[in-house]
Amino acid sequence: MNYTEKQIKKGIKLHVLNTDKFKTNLVAVFLTTKLTRETVTANALISAVLRRGSKTMKTQEEISKKLEELYGASFDCGIDKTGDNQVLKFYIETINDFFLPQPGENMLKTAIENIFEIVFNPLIENNGFKKAYVEQEKKNMKQRIEARTDNKARYALDRCIEEMYKGKAFGLYRFGYAEDLEKIDEISLYKDYQTLIKQCKIDIFVSGNVDGTLETILQENECMKNLEDREPQYNQENEPPCEPQGEVIEKRNVTQGKLVMGLDVHSKNEDEKYCALVYNTILGGGANSKIFQNVREKANLAYAAGSNYFRYKDKIFINCGIEISNYEKAVELINQQLEDMKNNNFTDEEFANAKKSIMAIIDTIDDEQDTGITYYFGQEMSNNKHTIEDYKQKIQDVTRENVLQVANRIEIHTTYFLRSWKY
Repeated sequence: MNYTEKQIKKGIKLHVLNTDKFKTNLVAVFLTTKLTRETVTANALISAVLRRGSKTMKTQEEISKKLEELYGASFDCGIDKTGDNQVLKFYIETINDFFLPQPGENMLKTAIENIFEIVFNPLIENNGFKKAYVEQEKKNMKQRIEARTDNKARYALDRCIEEMYKGKAFGLYRFGYAEDLEKIDEISLYKDYQTLIKQCKIDIFVSGNVDGTLETILQENECMKNLEDREPQYNQENEPPCEPQGEVIEKRNVTQGKLVMGLDVHSKNEDEKYCALVYNTILGGGANSKIFQNVREKANLAYAAGSNYFRYKDKIFINCGIEISNYEKAVELINQQLEDMKNNNFTDEEFANAKKSIMAIIDTIDDEQDTGITYYFGQEMSNNKHTIEDYKQKIQDVTRENVLQVANRIEIHTTYFLRSWKY
């Protein structure tokens, strides 16, 4: 895979992942903007409304028909939270031109035209979005927000983050808040969209077997011509969390307890984050990790147990599904694993296996086109440009002493427990 990037206009960048590994081209458009309480709900709603219809494809049926004409191309979109930013993501996947049954068609050009049409040329009626679409998507969004408690593990993680970042950008729920939907109509939402498109950071990704005509395709595209240079309004620095919250207990109608512990890592620079990744893998990053083996397998205190490292925020989150009565025992045993790491109580085999596990994951980055795009978008957002080979070397260079240094900087920030009312 050969990766290149180029600024098309100020604040608008093209990223090309040129590879002949796939029979498809994947085109993605990412709109990145600051996470704020005032705009988070509207931005999430914008993503949903845009997929309903554009100026020339006025319904989802027309969009689907157009995709079918493109040899069964697929379109998808969604909302993500990257650091202190909200990202609207749009994807279109089409067959690569080299595999077309009839030569002469330019499928890449057609794909770009269609995704740009959906994102940058929406269906407008009476100076706003189509009212019926907005009202329907408001109902859908409200149901989605209210259903966030259905996935208890995800809900517990979100709530721990909310407590750690109370009143800060990263503590916001990426889909917004039901009470804000009442204040949004088709006119106000279109104004929010116009502001977003003028100010957001725009990244265009193309993955596939791409020839030299790509830049010309973009330069000649009418939607691209209409986009203005901008000073992109997004967060390049991450806010720190609030003061340590200690223990937070939330009671709901649940049968299984959900324990989440948020840890401050205190990395001093980007290189130390590679050390933190190795540390986390030993601690709770898989079936061979200390938390999984000691809390779940040996002590039988958890149905699920592990940890994840959030690189953008330099935080580790330990997650366990436990019997509610086992809360104190589980916390005590997790604390013991943290102490063991500080005291150099992990084997050379555990250290080596952690690196092997990370290497295996890195090796899969270019196995899927969307995974490759996600990797290079992460590089873009962290302003930490490393090739995949560089990434592997950074992991190889981590020493046992580096991991011990991470272990002795770790502090528990917040312990969140979701439990029932019965105990």
